[in-house]
Amino acid sequence: MDPVVVLVLCLSCLLLLSLWKQSSRKGKLPPGPTPLPVIGNILQLDVNDISKSLINLSKVYGPVFTLYLGLKPTVVLHGYEAVKEALIDLGEEFSGRGHFPIFERTSKGKGIVFSNGKRWKEIRRFCLMTLRNFGMGKRSIEARVQEEARCLVEELRKTNASPCNPTFILGCAPCNVICSIIFQNRFDYKDKNFLNLLELLNVNVKILSSPWVQVCNNFPAFIDYFPGSHNKLLKNVAYIRSYLLEKIKEQQKSLDINNPRDFIDCFLIKMEQEKHNQQSEFTIENLVTTTSDLFAAGTETMSTTLRYGLLLLIKHPEVTAKVQEEIDRVIGRHRIPCMQDKSHMPYMDAVVHEIQRYVDLLPTNLPHAVTHDTKFRNYLIPKGTTILTSLTSVLHDDKEFPNPGVFDPGHFLDKSGNFKKSDYFMPFSAGKRICAGEGLARMELFLFLTTILQKFTLKSVVDPKDIDTTPAANGFASVPPSYQLCFIPV
Repeated sequence: MDPVVVLVLCLSCLLLLSLWKQSSRKGKLPPGPTPLPVIGNILQLDVNDISKSLINLSKVYGPVFTLYLGLKPTVVLHGYEAVKEALIDLGEEFSGRGHFPIFERTSKGKGIVFSNGKRWKEIRRFCLMTLRNFGMGKRSIEARVQEEARCLVEELRKTNASPCNPTFILGCAPCNVICSIIFQNRFDYKDKNFLNLLELLNVNVKILSSPWVQVCNNFPAFIDYFPGSHNKLLKNVAYIRSYLLEKIKEQQKSLDINNPRDFIDCFLIKMEQEKHNQQSEFTIENLVTTTSDLFAAGTETMSTTLRYGLLLLIKHPEVTAKVQEEIDRVIGRHRIPCMQDKSHMPYMDAVVHEIQRYVDLLPTNLPHAVTHDTKFRNYLIPKGTTILTSLTSVLHDDKEFPNPGVFDPGHFLDKSGNFKKSDYFMPFSAGKRICAGEGLARMELFLFLTTILQKFTLKSVVDPKDIDTTPAANGFASVPPSYQLCFIPV
């Protein structure tokens, strides 16, 4: 054997042994597959479907196990009991944001999604308070969603019942809702800047869910020194942030501290109030990153869920027919749907929940981290260790949801046809890091889908039996396959 190869192997083994000893001194990590030098357990994972790999590993190592993704250990939590115990029962201990190198290059620890510690707590508290002040969870935001649903219907009518790919039309509606909150503005559905931003967000989700980015996240050096699609992602994020920065600068010129118009105004006022505090987290950099976080999360996650939802509805016309019968009976064809209708529409409520359960939008959630050395079951997890929570294992638990791989609204209905809640319903995660926009997302899904089904019959361009609902990508997010359908006015 080549002496150089022997030397490299020996050094790698020594490095791995040193790392193992360090982690052993700091804590007692759960068991897991034996890692290889430098690359860890990456060869034991299917980068096209990491969630499936975690299911297989859990069968061997149980609901709590350790993987080495590269040189760093990651503790995986699989199944409802383990995920609940960590995120809810020990919420504070597991409230850190875990290692996610490709986002760390863009966020630099700022904003609401990828920040930690004092910064995260202050920014999240401010965001929740401000969003509530601008109507989150109130009738005022419901009116905005209803108006956007009306605009969405008008745009769908323009397709003239011809086959169309709904990707961008479905992206426009949730994007306009979040834009109206962030900078008190909505776009025309044909606005070129608007469509360009939607295209960049759509491309970014596809890149994030690609096998290459899963590799980059495990080996951060690839991000800095290798060509690949991650560079396009970083460029797209930079463009979106530069666009938002221009919006912020425009608003600064007309800011009235006594009359805040939107989220950006409120943040700018907070910056002015704390301008003499050198430790303040309310800076222009944090504003740009937070606004970008809200913009992306409020647009693409909802757009993807709506798009996947319509695919499931044309795949299952019998479900669509039952929903439309309920809409006709409760709302009729002319009154605008409202959130009060939901309590009288158990089947529609069940369909919306089943779409989110089946889609499993973020299979392994965003990574968490323990905020200090934490005793979990019989293990001691060192501070800062990344925690991967398998939401797939919760949303597709076969004890709670019989035949979890089948789209069945009955998963959320009791024997009398009433809506049935489930503690296993965690599409927005759970605990301290639960999605800040959960209330708005639930409202949008119900109102957008109900309004579409009130006004249109959905017609597939192929036989429903031939529709494949398998995700086109299943890394960071579950991305639906591209498809076309016809919106036929009723």
